[in-house]
Amino acid sequence: MKESDGIDRVREAPRGESVGDGIGRVGNGAGHPGERDFQRRPPLLVIVGPTAVGKSAVGMELARKLGGEIVSADSMQVYRGMDIGTAKPSQAERAEIPHHLIDVADPDEIFCVARYQEMAREAIRDIAARGRLPIMVGGTGLYVDAVVRGFLFPDEGRNSDIRRRLEGEAEVTGSPALHVRLAEVDPVAAERIHPNDLRRIVRALEVYEVTGMAISELQRKHEGESEFDTVIYGLRMARQALNKRIDDRVDIMVEQGLIDEVRSLMEHGYDPRYTAVQAIGYKEFALYLAGEESLEEAIDTLKRETRKYAKRQMTWFRRNPNIRWIDVECGRGPEDIADEIAASIESWLKGVGFSVGSK
Repeated sequence: MKESDGIDRVREAPRGESVGDGIGRVGNGAGHPGERDFQRRPPLLVIVGPTAVGKSAVGMELARKLGGEIVSADSMQVYRGMDIGTAKPSQAERAEIPHHLIDVADPDEIFCVARYQEMAREAIRDIAARGRLPIMVGGTGLYVDAVVRGFLFPDEGRNSDIRRRLEGEAEVTGSPALHVRLAEVDPVAAERIHPNDLRRIVRALEVYEVTGMAISELQRKHEGESEFDTVIYGLRMARQALNKRIDDRVDIMVEQGLIDEVRSLMEHGYDPRYTAVQAIGYKEFALYLAGEESLEEAIDTLKRETRKYAKRQMTWFRRNPNIRWIDVECGRGPEDIADEIAASIESWLKGVGFSVGSK
């Protein structure tokens, strides 16, 4: 392993090897090839990895090859009006391949992981019941884990007075100060949550003050059993190459009109401090539009923060020993990678009774 690329090498399954014992596999499969009955354990193929590595393109190719539909696992793509900065699939792509869990909330809504879990499960069941293959694609690790590992989210630790007090403190001291406090009581959650993600910081502190228990421990305590027969692949790339992709994508987003998109959200009254507009790619240009940063500073900050985010994503996913990693090498396009995955899961698909290309 080259120490400079920031990647831990993981043994990859030989082409064509069964991956039936992947994440969430319970029981002895579901029937025989060609069957459409997924009542025992609906199949779920998951593609994860850091931002800009090419997950969406690979997911599209897999959906074309396997007769699948895509379930987004991106915490920002759920929001309407946030298209360019979240790299949503185009309207043409969504017309060709059905996508789920995109544009399901307004930017000022609180869209929690429990809500995502419920909606994603429903979408997966529906896709499988129609004889299609559910393909979850995204880089929000908590969203993926909530579905794949079966977290339960009891309505614990809610107190509106405490929440308002913490939000008031943030107005005075800023969200990074609250993040420091979170790191003292729940270092696991603090590592997962960005210092500027005020909503999640407040929620974690709210849970701790109400229950006396770290939110990360509460989530672990309520981990359940997945209802899906799941295999999960991760895409990765040498750090230098990924950083170049990130920088290029930021430049393309600016050319496509990201600044106007942020301006439109602000003109519609979405406060960058408390809504989805605080996300990476939006808060930077909100500062620019407010005259607090130059355009060059905003772009440089966005590139830097996105690179940091990609590093945090890899830290999260590396903890999962069940992910089968595929290196995205130069010269290998999305179709090549999709071919490799499709060949590798052929036995699993037969075992769960899925006929490739079924409609």
